[in-house]
Amino acid sequence: QVQLVESGGGSVQPGGSLRLSCTASGFTFSRFNMGWFRQAPENEREEVATISLVGIPHYGAAVKGRFTISRDNGKNTIYLQMNSLRPEDTAMYYCAASDRRGRWPLVKEDFGYWGQGTQVTVSS
Repeated sequence: QVQLVESGGGSVQPGGSLRLSCTASGFTFSRFNMGWFRQAPENEREEVATISLVGIPHYGAAVKGRFTISRDNGKNTIYLQMNSLRPEDTAMYYCAASDRRGRWPLVKEDFGYWGQGTQVTVSS
């Protein structure tokens, strides 16, 4: 059974940093592309960052230069280092996994497995 468990969310002031983690189980982690997505109230879920099974990253335009995605295949975990946080980064952040092959970058619809999410709130 595929499980994705996010952690590391919380409240932070503008300009601050947070590091999210997502630990996976129930599948061969090294064979899956992984990603972070977010959804704010009344907004569609959007890509934050994705990372291919060989470690190639891709970032959404809103976070490029501020966020960094990484993966540790030995720990079945991906990370999202978020710096220079802004109020508009406030959202529920979801970890996702995809076994899609043949193209990169992927889109949201390519991800078939999702975690429960962790809340990030940026406010003064």
